[in-house]
Amino acid sequence: METSGEDTICAIATPMGEGGVGIVRVSGDGAIALSSNVVRPRTLPSLEHLTSHRMYLCDVLADWGNESDAPSHVPLDEALVVVMKRPRSYTGEDVVEIQTHGGPLILRSTCDALIRGGARMAEPGEFTKRAFLNGRLDLIQAEAVLDTIQATTASSLRTAQVLLRGQLTKEVELLREELIRNLAHLEAGMDFVEEDISFIQNEELALVLQYTHSKLQELIDSFEEGRIVREGIKAAIIGRPNVGKSSLLNALLKTDRAIVSPTPGTTRDVIDEAVNVAGLHMRLLDTAGLRQTEDFIEEEGMRRTKQAVEEADLLLILVDGSVGVTEDDRALIQNYQNDRCLMIINKCDLSINISPKEISVLESWIEPRSPAADKKNTGMTKRIIQISAKTGDGLDELKKSIRSCFLKDNFEPGQAPMVTHLRHKTALTKARDSIQQAQASIKAEMDGECIALDMRGALDSLGEITGAISTEDILDRIFRDFCIGK
Repeated sequence: METSGEDTICAIATPMGEGGVGIVRVSGDGAIALSSNVVRPRTLPSLEHLTSHRMYLCDVLADWGNESDAPSHVPLDEALVVVMKRPRSYTGEDVVEIQTHGGPLILRSTCDALIRGGARMAEPGEFTKRAFLNGRLDLIQAEAVLDTIQATTASSLRTAQVLLRGQLTKEVELLREELIRNLAHLEAGMDFVEEDISFIQNEELALVLQYTHSKLQELIDSFEEGRIVREGIKAAIIGRPNVGKSSLLNALLKTDRAIVSPTPGTTRDVIDEAVNVAGLHMRLLDTAGLRQTEDFIEEEGMRRTKQAVEEADLLLILVDGSVGVTEDDRALIQNYQNDRCLMIINKCDLSINISPKEISVLESWIEPRSPAADKKNTGMTKRIIQISAKTGDGLDELKKSIRSCFLKDNFEPGQAPMVTHLRHKTALTKARDSIQQAQASIKAEMDGECIALDMRGALDSLGEITGAISTEDILDRIFRDFCIGK
């Protein structure tokens, strides 16, 4: 993204389409002067006379589109306009927001008039990028702006707001300040080595580094839950034909999204739908039944099913409890048994033809096999759940089990800052590794220069998170996913 801070930029800040209100945003040195040629206050001579951060009724003077008989002296629309003078604005520059009626022609004509007057169309995320460059936001907060916009659950919104309000920034900055202070003492002692003055003992420095290492590891460990809350999970429903996969999808969605039929092979493609499950955003994939077939279309559906299985965070293996566990079911469970699966016995409203002994055997197949698999849970996740997709029995228990596969039982979003972006985790890991190297250098009684070098490496990595140290490449990657106008 090549931009100039001297340019005045403009963009439509509301989504495309018709709406009650539409907003055109302008920012830069010339924002007020350029906007004065496009909107005129009803009670004052021009926008230069408006009090900052107050809203005024104005007429929009933009052209009436490209119609040859359009009037040239009649206002296009009326608008509420607010001028926000630097530095008390979102971007830290002079900002004008023009709130018209939300018609596409009105908004487009207003924006075109601003561009003819000397503004240029903003790049995606350029308003927020300017806010960062002008010190209004750090990079963590800038990313949290996008997370807030894209939040799909109350949990993801609360998590984004914690970051936007600077709580993770505060944690990182406290670690940086502690490292800077102790690095200064270490380097001062190196400067006065001939005077035999020591500003900090290795034992004291080792304690500081141990504390820093512990806090960094704590933040790194929060990433998996943070990522799940921000991005959600992808769950694939798999099983033999006619075990109730489409019925389960419909039950969780509370709508008849998938066709339900007693005819095997009805579902030929992967159906992808979003649903809120116990506060988690989940992409739910209804897949084609897995069986031997010579039907080309059904075979393609099963190929897509296997691809969905590979990409899924969680597998929901469905069994028809009224039929019992067949050899095909057992083969499927053994083939896909791992730490990311739950077994669901459907049709519990009918007579269940599965003995407790067989259920016990199945549980032993799909229980977590490593301490790491269950490390994030304070209690054991129930891995086999009995439900009725027809009546809804057991669905609440299923939702709780899905949630506990990914989040601690006592997890509450917003209680503490979490790492939600891979960029943050990568930088924190680099910082932790540098601290470990500094600890090894102290243990090996190496010169202070070696310890200082590793501490500076940790400082640089932490600076990458907040943007204290940044490159144009990093900024481009962060802001390219923003919409134009934000």
